[in-house]
Amino acid sequence: MRVYVPLTLSGLAEAHRAGELGAGPVVAYAVTPALREWYLSDDIEELEYAALNRAALASLRLLAADPAAARRRVVVAADVPDGAAAVDPDRGLDPAALGEVRVAGPLPLAKAAAVHVDSADAEADVSAAAEALAAADGGDDDAQFVVDGAEDHELLWYATQELPNLV
Repeated sequence: MRVYVPLTLSGLAEAHRAGELGAGPVVAYAVTPALREWYLSDDIEELEYAALNRAALASLRLLAADPAAARRRVVVAADVPDGAAAVDPDRGLDPAALGEVRVAGPLPLAKAAAVHVDSADAEADVSAAAEALAAADGGDDDAQFVVDGAEDHELLWYATQELPNLV
């Protein structure tokens, strides 16, 4: 199963140093039954792209919580055994948790398939989105427009061999 782990650049650097994305449980995003129902598609590539975007939003939340972090969203795509990721039953009905899974046990960085990171030209929009996130969550349409501006930037794809250059 492919999971998408939201991080920041500093979190990615720490994962690189430690050799793992976390000791567990690790919060990630994946193609879950709820995501399939919400997205209304049977195309696995489209569904995985939706899970990646959910993880990018979670990365934005990490940036909003850490003003010192570089203003780039980071998502690590990793492959785990099918039974290793599970939906949290307590968050199953929460729209904010759509596609969210918990990966039990350690998640070695060696399981990473790719890393997705914003380009430098996205930093201003990502920074503004991180600042507007709380207001958008509160229903402010103007703030939601700002958050959506960050989503207009596609995350760049990096091979795992490029990790040392990213961190």
